[in-house]
Amino acid sequence: MEKKYYAGIDIGGTSIKCGIVDGDGKILVKGSVPTGEADCAVIAGDIAELVSRLERQAGVKAEGAGIGAPGIIDSKNGVIVYSPNIVWKDVPICAEVGKRLGVPVKIANDANAAALGEKMAGSGKNYDDVLFLTIGTGIGGGIIIDGKLFEGFRSAGAEIGHQVIRQGGEKCSCGRDGCFEAYASATALIRQTKRAMQNDRDSALWKICPDLDSVSGKTVFDGAKAGDKTAISVLDAYTGYLAEGIANLVNILRPEAVLIGGGVSAAGEALLNPVREKLGKIVFGGMEYAPVKTELATLGNDAGLIGSAFLVMD
Repeated sequence: MEKKYYAGIDIGGTSIKCGIVDGDGKILVKGSVPTGEADCAVIAGDIAELVSRLERQAGVKAEGAGIGAPGIIDSKNGVIVYSPNIVWKDVPICAEVGKRLGVPVKIANDANAAALGEKMAGSGKNYDDVLFLTIGTGIGGGIIIDGKLFEGFRSAGAEIGHQVIRQGGEKCSCGRDGCFEAYASATALIRQTKRAMQNDRDSALWKICPDLDSVSGKTVFDGAKAGDKTAISVLDAYTGYLAEGIANLVNILRPEAVLIGGGVSAAGEALLNPVREKLGKIVFGGMEYAPVKTELATLGNDAGLIGSAFLVMD
């Protein structure tokens, strides 16, 4: 059987990335161009040129193109309903790109596309039911049920970062108070670390990071590894918030596996072990009958490209 290839495209606020992907999810070549002007026709042209250049580089022709983009996506009709990164509203991007490439084009929310990538070619490939979280500036992610991407009514669901875990709590970027994202994102962890440092001037965290402006998601893990009590306390609270939000999702979906990606996941087992322990104590019915594995996502920044390509694979 002749091998087929597909273009996976990730539209971001500053750059458009693309990879030529085979049917197994392997990227042959990849490249990027600046996002540039917000005009749909201009960006569609830039995407088509990028795809064509990578096809020539790889020596293959893509059978179709998949797009991952931030915001609210009408995946059925190929429309970006609203994207805050490039301030688009009701943009028929699939039709515009398809017209230029002459192949089928499909689209999904970028976090959903990344979830599909992890399911098909990453750490979720041995599971049918997967919950994927990416922990960075916010908390994004996606849901795979029976091997298929779940998007909800009009593709507007699976906003897993915007469940409330503390009523009346920290203000979230979405406008609500107490969202999962406001407590368990990398942004939240940095904020929690800074507060703890300001409350404990003797903490070893000040030796690790003498300047509050330099605090990162890694700082508290370094402090906990060094045995600093303040860092250990912050990390204990943070992994508790993370476990609480995951438990809510597990109780509703009961996936086989929870996959964690994004910048904070670089902490590896220092993050996963306490989350697993806490999750086992609070998930409804415990873990004996229907155990849920908690693992690291493995595709990194390529998850979105690979998942986008899988949108158009038969």
